[in-house]
Amino acid sequence: MRDLKRSNAKLPAYKQLQEEGITIFTPMHWRLRTKGNRQVREKVPFIQDLIFVHESRERLDPIVRKTPTLQYRYLKGRPYCEPMSVPDKEMELFMHAVSDESVGTPRYYLPEELSPEMCNRRVRIVGGHLDGYEGRLLTIRGSRVKRLLVELPTWLTAAVEVSPEYIQLL
Repeated sequence: MRDLKRSNAKLPAYKQLQEEGITIFTPMHWRLRTKGNRQVREKVPFIQDLIFVHESRERLDPIVRKTPTLQYRYLKGRPYCEPMSVPDKEMELFMHAVSDESVGTPRYYLPEELSPEMCNRRVRIVGGHLDGYEGRLLTIRGSRVKRLLVELPTWLTAAVEVSPEYIQLL
């Protein structure tokens, strides 16, 4: 879904939907903001208008009708008026990978930000928090940290830290 409210809104759509009891996920990252004379570190959405909602359309339609800044997100090339959807399994894997604070904070990338040279090695994770995940390894010159790319195709990619002992090359 899309949230067309301003970034400094007191009640953004993801908070509003959570208050309604709807299961949502929005990728969050830390940002420094200036409040008064001091800087405050707070978690804000990585993409302001992106919200993943796990609910039936019958329950969402009344909420979308009464909230003018909340919209369904549509993809080009799809049939008319069919909202974007992500398969449950892909979304669960993505949420599981980015939710654990013990592996560090994930870094998010849009599809156009990653080049083929940055993500050329296919790996499988054996053991640890991400046991069983398969994907590509992010290669950045000078980086000592190994990162696994977990993707939501055409939307968003998260790079999650992985210990080298869990990496198995395919």
